Amino acid sequence: MSSQDIPEENLPAEQDHAHGAVTVADEENPFADPGLPPHEHRIQDIDEQAARRSERAVALLFTLSMLATVGFIVSYVAIPHDKSIFVFPIGHISALNFALGLTLGTALFCIGAGAVHWARTLMSDVEVPAERHPIEAPAEVRAQVHADFRQGAKESALGRRKLIRNTMLGALTLVPLSGVMLLRDLGPLPGTSLRHTLWAKGKRLVNMNTNQPLRPEDVAVGSLTFAKPDGLEEKSEDFQNEIAKAALMIVRLQPGNIKDKRELDWAHEGIVAFSKICTHVGCPISLYEQQTHHVLCPCHQSTFDLSDGARVIFGPAGHALPQLRIGVDSEGYLQALGDFEEPVGPAFWERG
Repeated sequence: MSSQDIPEENLPAEQDHAHGAVTVADEENPFADPGLPPHEHRIQDIDEQAARRSERAVALLFTLSMLATVGFIVSYVAIPHDKSIFVFPIGHISALNFALGLTLGTALFCIGAGAVHWARTLMSDVEVPAERHPIEAPAEVRAQVHADFRQGAKESALGRRKLIRNTMLGALTLVPLSGVMLLRDLGPLPGTSLRHTLWAKGKRLVNMNTNQPLRPEDVAVGSLTFAKPDGLEEKSEDFQNEIAKAALMIVRLQPGNIKDKRELDWAHEGIVAFSKICTHVGCPISLYEQQTHHVLCPCHQSTFDLSDGARVIFGPAGHALPQLRIGVDSEGYLQALGDFEEPVGPAFWERG
């Protein structure tokens, strides 16, 4: 039996299209055009008092953002970095970090919350359907976009609601100051801090392990000794910053093995002093090969020849280790005859 012999009332729903009826398949189509529901006006659209309440709420959020930014700056300046407070259930934390995080988070949150509340309660929320169009918009579409933008700007009431506009501009103007204040923690300017160390004329060379001043007879041929400037104590607040620039390594060579004339002139009886800080990325150099007079940085294997002005013979380091000119004082102790003549450590833009 063919489908033509089946009574119409027994035909499947999807085969009834020829009769112009709405089928079950049409009713269950998940992609059928549902249309747009009728637009429901918000209370702010019909009640000016409600709109003013929303306006004041948005302005309050922007004002809180400004106050929080001011609080961030005051906290950064006034709260000591070593002060701690108890916060339940976290425990003791840095008071400065807590204040900075709380105030900056509040400033950013209030700007975002104010913008969202403004958009949801005061800006137009009329649904505007738009048909799809080619990527390259025709002239009339571009004109329509410009017209829509002007209409949106008008409906935002930015010019009419000056309280929102002024407080928003104030919040957006102040919040970048938080980032400006943080620039202070990037460290000292390299133009001064990297060019000078604690070494100066008359500063004795002190053994890093014994904390005793060094005499020439304390340095044996083929040995490697690490030194620091006299007066730099490990318990001092600036020890880490200063030793990172002033750390010194001392090696005694046979004067006949020194190839560089300036190195020989700056040495004392074959004792040479070079910066311990690698000129690649600032790692401390600690490996010494007695037979070759080479020192090796353990981080990236930059190798320097201490018998030839500590020049680079292998690895990524860009220039030789700075040498410190040394001599002996009236009591027979090794002393510096000045500071390094070039910045120690990695190269930076002001070198040379």
